[in-house]
Amino acid sequence: MDTSAEHVIPPSQGAVPFYSEKGRAQPRSVTGKFRTLKWQAMAVLLAWWHLAPFLRWDRGPGAPDQAVLVDLAGRRAYFFFIEIWPQEVYYLTGLLLIAAISLFLMSAMAGRVWCGFLCWQTVYTDLFVLIERLVMGDRNERIALGKAPWSVSKIAKLATVNLSWAAIGGLCGLGFTLYFGDAPTMIRDIVSGQAATPTYLFIGVIGGFCYLLAGHARERVCVYMCPYSRFQAAMVDEHSLVVSYEVWRGEPRATVKGQHPSFEGRGHCVDCGMCVQSCPTGIDIRRGSQLACIGCGLCVDACNHVMDRFGLPRGLVSYDSNANMLARGQGKPTRLQVIRPRTMIYMAVLAVAGSVMLTTLLLRSDLKVDVLHGRSPLAVQAAGHLSRNAYDYKILNMAAKPRTFTLKVADMPDARIEVVGLGRDLTEATLDVPADSVGSFHVYVTAGMTPDGKNRPLTFDLTEPQEHRTVRSASFFAMPEE
Repeated sequence: MDTSAEHVIPPSQGAVPFYSEKGRAQPRSVTGKFRTLKWQAMAVLLAWWHLAPFLRWDRGPGAPDQAVLVDLAGRRAYFFFIEIWPQEVYYLTGLLLIAAISLFLMSAMAGRVWCGFLCWQTVYTDLFVLIERLVMGDRNERIALGKAPWSVSKIAKLATVNLSWAAIGGLCGLGFTLYFGDAPTMIRDIVSGQAATPTYLFIGVIGGFCYLLAGHARERVCVYMCPYSRFQAAMVDEHSLVVSYEVWRGEPRATVKGQHPSFEGRGHCVDCGMCVQSCPTGIDIRRGSQLACIGCGLCVDACNHVMDRFGLPRGLVSYDSNANMLARGQGKPTRLQVIRPRTMIYMAVLAVAGSVMLTTLLLRSDLKVDVLHGRSPLAVQAAGHLSRNAYDYKILNMAAKPRTFTLKVADMPDARIEVVGLGRDLTEATLDVPADSVGSFHVYVTAGMTPDGKNRPLTFDLTEPQEHRTVRSASFFAMPEE
């Protein structure tokens, strides 16, 4: 057997085509470590997807008790003890940044582990293939059924599979919908037909996409629709864990002849094609790293079974780094190198982003103020050589109790305040804001005009007497145009 690490795949195997429409992949059932990990990941993710809306979290009277909720009517989102308001949309930006860097870090560490084990497309495709296998049989039986002439049995099996897929797609849409309202109440309304029409449309759209993408598009989503497959190579290096075929050990490949085959002068690959048949995207890993490989490791399980049958060492197809694969070919020791510049940069960015997010969440105030000066007009002249300015003053009360505030102008002693509906010609105004809501007030400020006709700085002081704290908001006081 040639142990040179530079051994290449024979040209007869051909180049990997950029696009090849072979029809839907029909993966063979395999068992092993990676298949078990995929079943476990599927169970955990589907359990969370469908059960999380039913988790409860006590937020006090008047607040929703669903642990994970996007409350569109109330214009906020909840995740256990975290409550996000529309004014805090920057938290969404932080979460997207953390998610992106986490994906980059996962890729640098273990290749397309997200695609192979955690992506919703992979999870639901695995589930749909399981349904197909239970009804139609394993790979060979499914291929034979597809080529067979139409019959009652064939139609019945296809109908059973597609109806099962549609039902699972509907449950997927239902699970997604329950995150946008009280789950028990929505279930009752949906089942009884009392839910709003958009709710059923939403379930149908999400469920329909699940049915089409996981049931019929399958690997085409990973290969031709998902952008990640196009730039995954930029995320990995020679120390990233990826699915690889050990060319130095497997080539030259040949089929097995005789009951007790000899592997002298040839590679360990018996050209059985099990790695190809077990692949959910239908690729041949022996052609090298390809964008269609989702890193699920099922070809590793399939090849290990073949190696066991012939009494050969496992790992002809392995989930390891290219550096280790070359080291084994040269008889050198292997090691897992986690700490390297690429991963350190990703970890540092994650640490900074996570720390900023956590700090702002822990230190954020339950009181926020927004002041907007009126624009049309900026100012009007009042009797007595006075200028009158209008302001929209909003108080965000994020506490679960009503609060009372006093509002005054801090740096203009001659200023008088008028709050529409609450009083006029005041030195300070009393503002009441209900619990967990936004108080919007239209405020007029009247003060003397400046001799030079220039605008003056203005500062509002909002004081909460019970808490002995004041929030200052800077704006300006305009002079009327001549």
